[in-house]
Amino acid sequence: MTGHTGTREIGRTGVRLPPLGLGCAPIGNFRRPVDGEQARAVVEAALEEGWSYLDTAPHYGVGLSEERLGRALAGRDRASYTLSTKAGRRLRPLGEGEAPPDGEGFVDTPPRVRVWDLSRDGIRATVEASLERLGTDRVEIVLLHDVENHVREVYETGFPALAELRAEGLVRAIGFGMNHSDHLARLTADLDVDVVLCAGRWTLLDHRAAADLLPVCERRGTSVVVGGVYNSGLLADPRPGAHFDYREAPPELVERARRIQEVCGEFGVPLRAAALRFPFGHPAVASVVVGCSSAAEVRDNARMFAREVPEELWHALVERGLLAEGIPLPVG
Repeated sequence: MTGHTGTREIGRTGVRLPPLGLGCAPIGNFRRPVDGEQARAVVEAALEEGWSYLDTAPHYGVGLSEERLGRALAGRDRASYTLSTKAGRRLRPLGEGEAPPDGEGFVDTPPRVRVWDLSRDGIRATVEASLERLGTDRVEIVLLHDVENHVREVYETGFPALAELRAEGLVRAIGFGMNHSDHLARLTADLDVDVVLCAGRWTLLDHRAAADLLPVCERRGTSVVVGGVYNSGLLADPRPGAHFDYREAPPELVERARRIQEVCGEFGVPLRAAALRFPFGHPAVASVVVGCSSAAEVRDNARMFAREVPEELWHALVERGLLAEGIPLPVG
């Protein structure tokens, strides 16, 4: 199969996404510090590679990711890129003498605190603050972020607030971003969702979204953006000690990833190339976002995605029990 090219529309919103987008958690110092120049170089490399979709969130570095992204985009034609950010956690300054909170995976962050707030006013204030940090007057997509433990507030105020912003034309597409495909499936079934960002649940190693989320999205006309295609690193480099789902991978998963890598090797395909291509087997998938902490990582992922992946590779993975029978494959 040749490289997946062209853009795909998000739902029926007119917003179009390229096949690869930049996940901006790493430029918010996820797990390790990235300096400002390095962050700028990441964004510039992404745009040079045609990754005109940039996904961020207030949660990423407690606003640092949005600020750095905004600085890197300053002066560029606003029509040349598409932004998504997230809502649900409002940011406030750290009080005098207040101990810094848990960074939740982010390091060297500004002196701010995340506060859950899914009220109508909280959502609007959060989006306005994101626009300020991003240095723009609009974002195309806003997603409620990691709200699986706040479902009542989502239905009562959070999602209606986003729908109001969409109706006013302040954002063009709305939805949810989280790791839990089952929650995403229920929300998509119940609500008028344009797009979901599902991390880690539709990958070469984890197919849970095929059972719950993807059929609902196809039926409802909701687009899917896939994050976490490397499952925290295991599908980038399957070795003992590699991470899966943000923690050390169990030995049986490492072995499964190694077996997938061996099959890929028989066809002369790097495992990462297959991992990047796999999600496009399902018609609801519009884009894959890849988190990168250096310009070199961006370019490497772009090269991987451009690799030829023969259809026979996917059938071999099914025949050897490494992909389930009937799972949608990126063939044809």
